[in-house]
Amino acid sequence: MSKAKKTAVTPTREENFPEWYQQVIKASDMAENSPVRGCMVIKPWGYGIWESIQRDLDRRIKETGHENCYFPLFIPLSFLEKEAAHVEGFAKEMAVVTHHRLVAEDGKLVPSGKLEEPLVVRPTSETIIGDAFARWIQSYRDLPMLVNQWANVVRWEMRPRIFLRTAEFLWQEGHTAHATAEEAMEETLRMLEVYRVMSEEVLAMPVIVGEKPAHERFPGADKTYSIEAMMQDGKALQAGTSHFLGQHFSKAQNIRYQTAQGGEEFCFTTSWGVSTRLIGGVIMSHADDNGLRVPPRIAPKQIVFVPITRADGDEALIDEFLAPVVKELSAQSFGGERLRVHVDRRPLAPPEKRWEWVKKGAPIICEVGPRDVAGGTIAMIRRDGELKGQITPKDEFVARAASILADIQNSLFTQAKTMLESRTVTVKTKDEFLSVFSGDTTFGRKFVRAKWCGDADTLAMLDELSVTVRNVPFDQDGAPGTCVLSGRPATQEVIFAKSY
Repeated sequence: MSKAKKTAVTPTREENFPEWYQQVIKASDMAENSPVRGCMVIKPWGYGIWESIQRDLDRRIKETGHENCYFPLFIPLSFLEKEAAHVEGFAKEMAVVTHHRLVAEDGKLVPSGKLEEPLVVRPTSETIIGDAFARWIQSYRDLPMLVNQWANVVRWEMRPRIFLRTAEFLWQEGHTAHATAEEAMEETLRMLEVYRVMSEEVLAMPVIVGEKPAHERFPGADKTYSIEAMMQDGKALQAGTSHFLGQHFSKAQNIRYQTAQGGEEFCFTTSWGVSTRLIGGVIMSHADDNGLRVPPRIAPKQIVFVPITRADGDEALIDEFLAPVVKELSAQSFGGERLRVHVDRRPLAPPEKRWEWVKKGAPIICEVGPRDVAGGTIAMIRRDGELKGQITPKDEFVARAASILADIQNSLFTQAKTMLESRTVTVKTKDEFLSVFSGDTTFGRKFVRAKWCGDADTLAMLDELSVTVRNVPFDQDGAPGTCVLSGRPATQEVIFAKSY
């Protein structure tokens, strides 16, 4: 009987995927649960990944003409009451402030000073930004109005999971107003494409792009579009959304503009956003049984050196050897930014430090000892493959470092893309459909692409299987066919999957 391979994370993905996910977060020291139920503390390594995502996406948002701003955390209840569908969609998730001070009574603090109007802690900002747009927009000359904010939001979560579902999370939300429906739709799809490119090129996470079915639309939207990623357990993760809001919010918030001809029209608005949920997607797309594997584009530290010291004088010798190496590497660029290089000089045993960086998922981990100094070499571990050191001449490593990072980035994307393509199947019959989703296992789980009529009675069938319609992919053949669930005529193909 073969001995089980020892891994840094237990249980393994195959043994217990949900628990493996939690243990990867712990092993990589990314985040932890907070004393406030449903909330998380994002630790430096996890927040560093978010900062890398934020920097890249913020640049892309600004390049498409948007400007950053900030709106209040508290939203008057009356603002939400103006948009019934919007309120209904978020009502069960809202945190509400009703008092404005605390007083001591019998040795305890109790709320006092009831507010004249309750304030909702921001679940999303369409209503309060719409109120501002109504003041800012007077004429066609003020359009388009293109703003974005980086903020935290609160949506009360009964079954929290770090990065995936927490009561408070970080995100960006873009909001725009336009003179015509065509311009607003163009904006909606432009930002969806920004998300696709960022997800695939920066997070190395391939996605399926398409429109959400009517029952999955953002509350109050005319149309919602999404990018959907496959996690290693075969479940779907909605990684980003972009909404065409039509004139619903502009009519509710009275966002009007004077036309060039002197008439008055309501604006067409959009909203779009991604959140720290992306980090959960990175974990479940790329991590393995030894911990996290961070795509180089978002790694807080891309190249980590671990000095191997055994005798007095080794530290000074290695420092002298590494100083010009670190200087040369730090002057190079990858992905439009300087390389992020780190020498781990903590007073810990070298094997302990090496395994810590393996678990954190640093893309390149290098060990340098006295023999390496003497031979002018570096022992390099690439985190995208087997954890075997490659002895490389120092000058060759310095010359190739940026290209190695690019290769690791491409390798992680290729691995995830191969998984998505190999585990997305097209089915024609209900029996085939049921066979895919009945009694599935973590690594046997798949996405199904099939024709769907969209009728309400088919949703009940999906509920029984805990399966959802993820989106209607843009690449449609348009050929007439038969709904895989009802047998009725259908032309559109959709993606069915179990999901987070």
